[in-house]
Parts: sequence; C-alpha cells; structure tokens
Amino acid sequence: MNEISLHISQFWEQWLKPSAGFDTLQWSLLLALASLVGYLFQRHLQMPKIVGYALIGTLAGFFGFGGAMWPLQGPALFLLELGVSVVLFECGARITLRWFRHNPMVLVQSLAEAALTYLAVFYVLRWCGIEAIIATPLALIAMAASPVVLARVINDTRAVGPVTDRAMVLATLSTLYALTLGSAKAEIFARPAASLWQDITPVLVVLGVSVLVGALLCFAMRLALQVMSPSSENTSILMLALIAAATVVAAHLGGSAPLAALLGGILLKQLHQRPWAWPRQLGTASSLLTMLMFVMVSTVAAQAPWSGAVAVAVLALVVARLIAKAVGVGLGNMGSGASWQQAVWVACAMAPMSAVALLITSQFAQASPELGQSIAGIALPAILLLELAGAALATVALRRARESAPTKVAPASNLKTGA
Repeated sequence: MNEISLHISQFWEQWLKPSAGFDTLQWSLLLALASLVGYLFQRHLQMPKIVGYALIGTLAGFFGFGGAMWPLQGPALFLLELGVSVVLFECGARITLRWFRHNPMVLVQSLAEAALTYLAVFYVLRWCGIEAIIATPLALIAMAASPVVLARVINDTRAVGPVTDRAMVLATLSTLYALTLGSAKAEIFARPAASLWQDITPVLVVLGVSVLVGALLCFAMRLALQVMSPSSENTSILMLALIAAATVVAAHLGGSAPLAALLGGILLKQLHQRPWAWPRQLGTASSLLTMLMFVMVSTVAAQAPWSGAVAVAVLALVVARLIAKAVGVGLGNMGSGASWQQAVWVACAMAPMSAVALLITSQFAQASPELGQSIAGIALPAILLLELAGAALATVALRRARESAPTKVAPASNLKTGA
C-alpha cells in the first residue's frame, strides 16, 4: 500500500506544487474528509465524531497516505503533544483534590486499577513469549486510559453524572502515572542504568521538570485571569499560546509536556475554584487540534505491520488490560459511594487508549530504535483497536448509565434567502 501511495504522490507532484508541500495538501484534504465523516457518524449513527475521525485516519494509514513519520518528530510530534496538552490541562482543571480527602477510596480505586493493569499485561505478555525488556514498556503503555478520547465522547454525548465524573478522574490519574513512569523508563532505555539511583533519577527528573513547568503555566494563567475575562476571545488565545510554550519548554528540559499541562491544570483548579467553560473559550482552534490528534494517531497506528504472532500478542494485551481495569475498579469500589452497576460502566468507559499511549510509544522508539520497533509492533495495533472500539464502548457505557443526552445535530441549513 505504501508503494501505491508513493507512486501516486510522485505522479501528482509533477502537476501539483503547493507552497507548503504535497504532505500539507494530503493532510488538508484528510482533515476535511474526517470532519465530514465525523459529522455523519454523529448525525446518522448516534456515535461520537471521534469514531469517524479515527476511521478516516485508519484508512489513510492503511493505504500509506498522510505523510506521518515514525517515530514521531518535528512538527508532527509538537502538534500531537500540543493537542494532548490542551485536553489534559482541561481534565486537570476539573479535578478537585478535596474530593480525595472526602472519598479516599477513589484514589485507592485509581491505584488498584493502574497496578493491576501493569501486572496483568506484563505477565500475560510474558506467558505469550514476549521478552521482559519488551513486556515492561508495553505494560506501562497499557496503564494509561485515554481522558482525551473520553473527553471527546462526553462532549459529543453531553454526558453528565457520577459515572462520567469518576471515569474521567480515574482515566486522568492513570494517565498521570503512565506519563511519569513511561517517560522515565524511556530515558532508562536510552541510557541503561548500572545502579538503583540511576534508575530512580529519570523518574525524579521527569516529575521535577514537569511540576516546575506546570507550576509556571498555572501561575501565568492565574495572573492573566486576574486582569482578563475568562470568556474573552483574547483569553482563549493566551491560554493556547501559554500551553504551547509550556509544551516546548517541558520537552526541551527533559520533562513530559502533557504531564506538565495536566499538573498545571490540577494546580490551577486549587487556586481558581470557579467553574470553567473550556469548549467555548478555546473554540475552533481546540476542535481542529483535537481532530488532527485523532486522525494522526490512527494514521500512524494503522501503518504498523501485522502478523499472526503480533495479532495474538495484541489480543492478549487488550483482553488482559480490560479485565485488569474492571477488577481494579471493582476492588476499589467498596466504600467509594458508587453502586456495583456504576462500577461496571466506569470500567467500560476507561477502555479507550489513544494519543497518550502513542506519545509514550514514540518515546521508547526514539530512545532505542531496535527495541522500540518491537514495542511499537505490538503497541500501535493495540492503540488503533482500542481507539476505535474503546470510543464505542465508552459511548455505550455512558448511555447505559443513563448519563448521556440524545445526540442532536443541527440539520443542513436552508440556503434560501430569509430562511
């Protein structure tokens, strides 16, 4: 398929010479098609737009289009990190730490499902014959649920309620663990350690730099909100620009840009208790970044080679991950104030895996090209499967929990004058 794409590109490049390059033309048309298909999925199939976005990205990756390079680098990596950072900052700004003091079982639930996911995926992959040096990064990647996907599903289905809130908090916390440990493990891959202190140092560096950048981001936004209206268009632009700057600085200093944004959002929520209206503030720019992020993830993931052994490992990872998260959520549900039925729907809503997992996978691929290729060979198909099926499963879970409103999309406008 890649050869067909290459021949087509070479043919058209003889006739089309866009100023920004042929890859830019491909991505422009790809995003236009994704926007159309996402709208049709929501309007006619009552599914979140992300399913349409991911489907178009999957087809593009399968046929070799899109110009996405692996491992991610340059503008593609920055745009993906920026898109994830914007969503994670919003997710962090919705978490109130006082909630854990009043209901500590939620934190227990989070730690239980993350730890069980890591252990289950690691030992299942070892049972499948995967080496420990490959199974460990895959288990860390599998820890992360996708608040990015879940936020899009919640927005499209207009879901509100205890299952929605708990699923988002648990997904966000699992992402925090995975980003910290995954980024640190990638650094260890790049520089094999000879002592316990050398193993711990990367964790401290990633966490320390991310906390510092997140704090600076928080205080910069806090100062801006003291003189600017939260509903102003200029405030939205300022927020997006500050998150972009934090993304660059965190990555350059050895931290994790998405983790810094997440921590910055959590800290800002503690200092600025008033509710936020993020979708209205960030508007079209955030929506475009989100769509680009989902299309890019599925495009890159769909280009991974498949084989019988890979399919077995991917299915084993996916099944072990889903069961472990369900068991972890169930074990921590006792005394958490939620019913067992609600715990089932929370576990289902945590099924998606998307952009955060792709970023961690890319870090391993950059740190060690040889081992990274083996890691990506299993991680990328799993990400693709859980982005598509996970989004659908999360949608069903929120509907069965009776927390989503019927999807309503405005019909095509009447173009007649005065209509």
